[in-house]
Amino acid sequence: MAVAKEMMGCSSFVSSSKVFLNSTYGFQQKQNRFLFVKPVWVPMEQKRRVHLRKAAKVPVVAAISEDLIKAKAKAVPAQKEKAVEFKVTATITIRNKNKEDFKETLVKHFDAFTDMIGRNVVLELISTEEDPKTMAPKRSKEAVLKDWSKKANVKAEKVYYTAEFTVDSNFGVPGAITVTNKHQKEFFLESITIEDFAYGPLHFPCNSWVQSNKHHPGKRIFFTNQPYLPDQTPKGLRALREKELDDLRGNGKGVRKLSDRVYDFDVYNDLGNPDKGIDYARPMLGGEKVPYPRRCRTGRGPSETDMEAESRVEKPLPIYVPRDEQFEESKQNAFSAGRLRAVLHNLLPQLKASISTHNRDLNSFSDIDGLYKEGLLLKLGFHETVKKLPKMVSKLQESSEGLLKYETPKVVSKDKFAWLRDDEFGRQALAGVNPVNIERLASFPPVSKLDPEIYGPQESALKEEHIAGQLNGMTIQQALDENKLFMVDYHDIYLPFLDRINALDGRKSYATRTIFFLTPSGTLKPVAIELSLPHTSPNSRSKRVVTPPVDATTNWIWQLAKAHVCSNDAGVHQLVNHWLRTHACMEPFILAAHRQLSAMHPIFKLLDPHMRYTLEINALARQSLISADGVIENCFTPGRYCMEMSAAAYRSHWRFDKEGLPADLIRRISIEAYGQFLLSSHGSYVLLQLTNENL
Repeated sequence: MAVAKEMMGCSSFVSSSKVFLNSTYGFQQKQNRFLFVKPVWVPMEQKRRVHLRKAAKVPVVAAISEDLIKAKAKAVPAQKEKAVEFKVTATITIRNKNKEDFKETLVKHFDAFTDMIGRNVVLELISTEEDPKTMAPKRSKEAVLKDWSKKANVKAEKVYYTAEFTVDSNFGVPGAITVTNKHQKEFFLESITIEDFAYGPLHFPCNSWVQSNKHHPGKRIFFTNQPYLPDQTPKGLRALREKELDDLRGNGKGVRKLSDRVYDFDVYNDLGNPDKGIDYARPMLGGEKVPYPRRCRTGRGPSETDMEAESRVEKPLPIYVPRDEQFEESKQNAFSAGRLRAVLHNLLPQLKASISTHNRDLNSFSDIDGLYKEGLLLKLGFHETVKKLPKMVSKLQESSEGLLKYETPKVVSKDKFAWLRDDEFGRQALAGVNPVNIERLASFPPVSKLDPEIYGPQESALKEEHIAGQLNGMTIQQALDENKLFMVDYHDIYLPFLDRINALDGRKSYATRTIFFLTPSGTLKPVAIELSLPHTSPNSRSKRVVTPPVDATTNWIWQLAKAHVCSNDAGVHQLVNHWLRTHACMEPFILAAHRQLSAMHPIFKLLDPHMRYTLEINALARQSLISADGVIENCFTPGRYCMEMSAAAYRSHWRFDKEGLPADLIRRISIEAYGQFLLSSHGSYVLLQLTNENL
């Protein structure tokens, strides 16, 4: 109390201005604490009031001191609590190969040794938040994959490792992980799971090969499974998102290595091999002259004889696709077995002629039937030569009941002659391998869209008298109005190539149109087939209509006409509907998705499982299936013109907005017929099945 009075009565220096400096400190003891007040400037009027209160009680002094403290507290904010460091655990899943060659095993053991002396797999955790001081993403301290050397000999398909990250309490939510592989050998990183955060475990789906830092300097980036649109991406991940996409795009230069992860575009200029001769040269597909979808760029140099043709890579050498698009081991084994079987079946006619007990080609139906019953029986004495060949080939004789024997089709196993009947021919128009070309006949007769100055009259040779008596008592107009007439039309796609196809040795073809009638029992009945050849002169007979037979002679003419339709159907199915629409047209979308959509993008997450392996399959197709003298050219009627026919179909028929359901059905059967289809019980069942499959 005395001290307080002494303080209140102390003298002060008064300046000429209207303020003075209180040169003393006031304090109050309260709850064993002292409250200190620093010197402040006080107005003159307040000075007088203070002197008038010399006799005031102590609580007044305490009140003044608390007010000053509160004012000071507002002016200087309290310091933040210091961040506390803590550790979180990561579980890393790495997938092993089932089979390793000697070199891979040697490198694996070398990596196990170097891992013990510091050449490790290093991980770093990255936050979704930025550091306010550096404006860069917050990062944890680097963590090392534990026990790599101890688990080097584990033979399990999946091996689990751990790592510990040190982060502080202000780290935020992790959004990415970087991985640096300081080993010599790549490894397949399946996933990473982070534990010990308050908000629960975090999962990072990786499913990618991590290359050695020696061959691919830099850190691999993996994002959490939380999807983000570009404008919703947290600040801490935006730069990483762009860097990852830049790495995937590449710079469009140089030869790609098998370990690269670069998605770039190129034209189809690698199907031929002009260095082997003119017969192996093929035109470039893609560009303004011959439009075609783009394929994945490999960057190989040009051939020696044609600067516009890319040099070839023949089997068994691998062809480049981005590393993560290459087959996994199980997929590779299944694909290799199927490919071996397909190649052997493709070679059966040549093998039968050269090494079979009967030195002749497949000249009759009984020869074809024998491929299902007996397989390929080798010549006597040929087994001595076979013993000198590789082990796989040396089992040809043993495999005559397996690899060298065709599986009997179910329809043939039930009825050996079912394929000769018209009802089976009509059934396969919808239930066969190629049900997507049949369309409702909108007008009769059908009309070509080809240039009449080049390909002759556009009018069909089909007349009303050809089919009038086969429509169950209906007129053609009635059948058209009631959606009873359908057509499989291969006229326009084949006709421009027929002169060149028929000039090939052993190849003969027609452009075909087939008319079907929908019977009251719900089956399709073929009623007429039109066979066309290129128009040569005004008086030339370039079109012919074949109708169902009335005697033995016309029966075999009818069977041959159906055989030409089936041949064309197989070619269009493989070259247009399968290769072009399913594989080639999807490749640029896959490349663009990897180049433009981050792994965090929700659309990419939806598409990625469906895009897997397509680039690898397409690359293998360019190498041995659709290439010059490949399986496709040898097996299908167009021969060396197969891919040019595919390009013609792309230019004239392919439209992205017309490929899927229901647009494709509406285009082929009309809106009215599509409505009737939806109202029918069968149509409802089909759509229900499609919906269930999509879900």
